[in-house]
Amino acid sequence: MRVRDRFSISTATQQRLSRSLSLALIGLFAVGIERGNVGIIVNSGVAILVTQLPALLERDYGIALDPALTLWITSAAFFHALGTVGLPGSEENFYVSIWWWDHFTHALSSSVVAAVGYTTVRALDEHTDEISIPSRFMFVFLLLFVMAFGVLWEVIEFSITLAASATGNDTILTQFGLSDTMLDLVFDAIGAIIVAIWGTAHLTDVVGHVETLLNRQSQ
Repeated sequence: MRVRDRFSISTATQQRLSRSLSLALIGLFAVGIERGNVGIIVNSGVAILVTQLPALLERDYGIALDPALTLWITSAAFFHALGTVGLPGSEENFYVSIWWWDHFTHALSSSVVAAVGYTTVRALDEHTDEISIPSRFMFVFLLLFVMAFGVLWEVIEFSITLAASATGNDTILTQFGLSDTMLDLVFDAIGAIIVAIWGTAHLTDVVGHVETLLNRQSQ
């Protein structure tokens, strides 16, 4: 049974939640402008772009995402952006004031990365006989894929933090030390494991759409 069925979350409710979070991101972007905070502006701006991906995929490629998947992607983008803002009047954002926020957003974001990796590889597997990925290996692939992406992300965070420190500017992404980096990777792995165990059932329709797209392009 899918999560939305277990909690009786209707399609209309999922769509309303996605729209609400997208509007809230515009509000966070406005907060960044009002505060003159480059970190909030960039993170919320990127999050807004990410929430437009489902509509872009449907318009340009005919890949219609399930409302639950759209909500999944939108939630990951929203909570990351929200973490850079914090409470009104507070000098510290949620990434600083709430110890588990960074780990929560890493697990949520890595689950989206795992979903993208699974969808792409599964569609390729179905599309051509030249690629054959045993179902038992898919779990290992997802874990390795997400961990590789997680390491790349940590390198980007470190580089941006280092560059900001050297130039005396505010950093867009913050790295809190080696132990924090290791914990981030642990929660990246947790996100991948969740998708590998429970999330793939939600991605069957998307895999079918991507496979159809690949078949059209190869004709």
